[in-house]
Amino acid sequence: MLVSADDRVEVTGKRAVLPREPTYLLLHKPVRVVTTLRDPQGRPTIASLVARRSGIFPVGRLDYDTSGALLLTDDGELAHRLLHPSFGVEKTYRAAVAGRLSSQDVQALTRGVSLAEFQAAGAKVRVVAVRRDHSIVDLTIREGRNRQVRRMFDALGHRVLALTRTRFGPLRLGGLPVGQVRPLTSRERAALERYRPGERNSASE
Repeated sequence: MLVSADDRVEVTGKRAVLPREPTYLLLHKPVRVVTTLRDPQGRPTIASLVARRSGIFPVGRLDYDTSGALLLTDDGELAHRLLHPSFGVEKTYRAAVAGRLSSQDVQALTRGVSLAEFQAAGAKVRVVAVRRDHSIVDLTIREGRNRQVRRMFDALGHRVLALTRTRFGPLRLGGLPVGQVRPLTSRERAALERYRPGERNSASE
């Protein structure tokens, strides 16, 4: 006999509770929204964008003025693995920066940029476009220090005008509209489980 989540099942007179499947959501966080469920300063939070679900929390964070892909889940074990510094989840950001990015700037980003508190590791860099007064760059890093991408560009004299995280590990933002949330597909959930940084195992491949 098959049992669904809507059925009431009792074992020796006591109601049996079926285990609930973990929840995995991908949110396109807008700018000027805090990556917390509550904010003492009264700023908008991601809680206003996600239907109330018990135990859901963001995996990592995005700065107040950064938009993009944010994973939310109630799977604590997976979140711990993804957030552990030794794991080094790859994160790709698309940055619009002031000025024309030079080949020397690209080399510096690839080698690693020295910041006040630490040496940022080398990044993967792809120059998307160079305009008269700004450049569009895709930057992939494994670290996650506070405002790291902005500080790396600032150190090279390029102020970040806009920043969006387009990929978190195997999860890609794709065409998900700003402020919208969707459940992960079964393929994406499987990709997260087997994800190992540096391997070609994106859910979109």
